Amino acid sequence: MLVALPDAEDLVARLAAAVRPHLAANTAIVGIHTGGVWVAEKLRDALGADYPLGVLDISFYRDDFSRIGLHPQVKPSRIPFAVEDRPLLLVDDVLYTGRTVRAAMNDLFDYGRPSRIQLAVLIDRGGHELPIRPDFVGATLAIPPDQNIELQRIEDRLSLALK
Repeated sequence: MLVALPDAEDLVARLAAAVRPHLAANTAIVGIHTGGVWVAEKLRDALGADYPLGVLDISFYRDDFSRIGLHPQVKPSRIPFAVEDRPLLLVDDVLYTGRTVRAAMNDLFDYGRPSRIQLAVLIDRGGHELPIRPDFVGATLAIPPDQNIELQRIEDRLSLALK
């Protein structure tokens, strides 16, 4: 099955338009490493405001950590703001099973208790295994289970590819 992939930059613009009216002045944006961070950076730029930006690497919070081991490129999480009682916009590139988002929320609660977490994803590909649904979606695509959709960054431009 051939799936036509949308332009990732257009999806970021669509996501920004959907998110903008729902953000409080003290909202912080948190991207999940790696693709979610790229989307979060672009999203913050598109929103044109100075929202604090955090980065999560959820490697140690994954529920399959004992089976797959540590990813060789673990990056440190960086949350340079207080999470306690603050609304957060959690950003990822592709939502599939929901396990990455669950791990990210577990990681965030180690920093404090946010007043609210909203989820924005560039692509929702279905196949959810956990009751996690995005609040904001760039596009919903039906991707066969034997394929992966990957966000790529070349220079400062985002694009999507099937793998």
